[in-house]
Amino acid sequence: MRRWSIVIFSAFVVFLASAAAVFAEELRPYHFGFKRSVDGRLPSIAQEGFRDLLQQYGAIFLGDTRKKELYLTFDNGYENGYTARILDVLKEKKVPAAFFVTGHYVNGQEDLLRRMINEGHIVGNHSWSHPDMTRISPGQIKEELEKVKREVANRTGYREMRFMRPPRGIFNERTLAVSRELGYTNVFWSIAYKDWDTARQMGWKYAYDNVMRQLHPGAVILLHSVSRDNAEALGKIIDDARSRGYEFKSLEQLERKEYGE
Repeated sequence: MRRWSIVIFSAFVVFLASAAAVFAEELRPYHFGFKRSVDGRLPSIAQEGFRDLLQQYGAIFLGDTRKKELYLTFDNGYENGYTARILDVLKEKKVPAAFFVTGHYVNGQEDLLRRMINEGHIVGNHSWSHPDMTRISPGQIKEELEKVKREVANRTGYREMRFMRPPRGIFNERTLAVSRELGYTNVFWSIAYKDWDTARQMGWKYAYDNVMRQLHPGAVILLHSVSRDNAEALGKIIDDARSRGYEFKSLEQLERKEYGE
């Protein structure tokens, strides 16, 4: 009898250890990153340890890497006076974009939100208060996302919010699972640079060079709308990308997901 008790206890300990390991992996935070594109070669997240997790939950950071297509996205945490100019350029050039907004933006920029929607752009979810969502409960994650969706719908009538971007690109399996349950596709990126620091604006050419040197087929481009450099460089980025044979598409047209090696 004592022998069987020891066997059962040992099995229970193994079970608890296994369950704890699974739970720990679910909570393990990742900061999205990748090996940048150089000379048109594809970027890679293969060495970052989360490629399979993104695939499992249908998250995207690349489009079809066989085609010279680009997907332009902006993070709008707050308004710094440049979004109207960005929208002017997009309208002039006939380029679709996605704008990921926070609660702070929703509360103060209803007219710009309406303009984004009326001019055919996607409004995506960037959470209500921009927290590290790996540090909050599933219920809090849901409320962060649902409040943005609800308030945007109440203020503009826009009810098609299907894309989200986690604040600061921090995620784990739980955030991916909860947001997927709510019907969201997590959107990361394959082109980005340090453009969010409003005290470190280096001129339009700095923005232009940082984006153009990373261009590659299927790229999802992340820009921050608070950047003066981005606003001033955007028109030339679009024109010169097109001159290289690239076409700008909407995230809604992104059907196939490729993950670079």
